[in-house]
Amino acid sequence: MTIATVMVYVDPEQQAEGQVCIARDVANKFEASLIGVSAFAVEPPFVAEGVIIQETTADGLKRMKSALSEKEQWFRRVAGLPKERVEWRCSIEYPTVFLSNEARSADLVVIRRTQEKMDQFHFIDPAEAMMRMGRPTLMVPDHVPALNADHIVVGWKDTREARIAVRDALPFLSRASQVTVIEICTSDEQDTARRRVRDVAKYLQSHAVKCQVEVRVHMAEPDAHQLVRVAKDKGADLIVTGGYGHSRLGEWGCSEASLAVC
Repeated sequence: MTIATVMVYVDPEQQAEGQVCIARDVANKFEASLIGVSAFAVEPPFVAEGVIIQETTADGLKRMKSALSEKEQWFRRVAGLPKERVEWRCSIEYPTVFLSNEARSADLVVIRRTQEKMDQFHFIDPAEAMMRMGRPTLMVPDHVPALNADHIVVGWKDTREARIAVRDALPFLSRASQVTVIEICTSDEQDTARRRVRDVAKYLQSHAVKCQVEVRVHMAEPDAHQLVRVAKDKGADLIVTGGYGHSRLGEWGCSEASLAVC
């Protein structure tokens, strides 16, 4: 697999440059093109006792389109790539739906991990988007300014999602100086877990990935928290894991970027 097109979602009201800069850096690393995506949805009229209290007017719709146009200029400035390598796509549509549809054009989608608000009209739902897109998804914490992806931790579980994640992360894994494959298991599963991670390491080594393996025993904290702690201790700046939806994503309150795939 190669990365030829990177897509990044931009909130229409976003000021921070974080995930756009990382998407640009990834595009440069792989000599890929960059697509910026943004959307608003028209909110339905607010009706109380049969009376319309608030609705989106023609002027309101015009302002929304103007905001998207202004955000395009902001995005192109932050991206700073040659014109022929940058594309902008926007729409008056539900943000999560629009991004999920546009993801058909990308090899990798970059989004902020933090969900601004529970507002389907103005913001994407990162977990729902990840589950719907069918593309590798790089989840970026707000305060991460850059991604080296030089030391990567793979959070292994013997699941379909983890297998797909490892395969789709190969462009990153093959360029890393160190990759650690870690499985967290119960104490009576350690021998089986060691066999599994050795198989994963053998697979990665066949793709010229330098890797080592570890097996850790479950602790009182959730597995995701334990994995994040181990990644921090190792100085890793990227975690590769399968994508498991809202409940699992909610556990990833970490400082490293994570590449999640369903």
